[in-house]
Amino acid sequence: MFDLHCHSLFSDGGLIPSELVRRLEVMNYKAVAITDHVDSSNLDFIIPRLIKAAKDINRHSSVRLIPGAEITHVHPDLIDPLAKDARHLGCDILVCHGETIVEPVCPGTNRAAIEADIDILAHPGLISEEEVKLAAQHGVFLELSGRKGHSLTNGHVAKLAKVHGAKLIINSDAHAPEDFMSAEKARKVGLGAGLRSEEVESIYKAAWNWIRSLI
Repeated sequence: MFDLHCHSLFSDGGLIPSELVRRLEVMNYKAVAITDHVDSSNLDFIIPRLIKAAKDINRHSSVRLIPGAEITHVHPDLIDPLAKDARHLGCDILVCHGETIVEPVCPGTNRAAIEADIDILAHPGLISEEEVKLAAQHGVFLELSGRKGHSLTNGHVAKLAKVHGAKLIINSDAHAPEDFMSAEKARKVGLGAGLRSEEVESIYKAAWNWIRSLI
């Protein structure tokens, strides 16, 4: 089990990285990316500290901590330069906060994020077919979210991804301990989005192969 989208006290989560990883260790996770919310005000603060935490934690934990970031609620014109800055600072998994239907995300965010070659477009809402095709071309994962509200459009995302060959990933977007998903809960998120059991399994295998290349 793994999760590539969650938050610590460095943004709006409830746990420091060490406790977050320890709780997932007890849940038999193998890897987690902490992807705290960033914009130009805090990106250079958060990423180096997550890198330092990962170096310390990974010496002693069976869970591999991957330093990441989630570019969040910035103007689409700022996404590409921020993505480049994040990569330069050493961010291993780069997420962008997509156009969820439950928050006032700036229109054009989904496309700008995909074109910036981020890794994961989180909760992309009512993403267009053209944007899904673009995600497939760029190899960007489209997220099926376990988080209340964001999950309302999982079925739409999964349907278009299957039609156009875009990659999918299931994440919790956890902000508190109770948000982390068991393997069975994550499977149900996939099934609830209209996927078959074998398709959910395929999603996890493909994502795990990618994670292994990072760790």
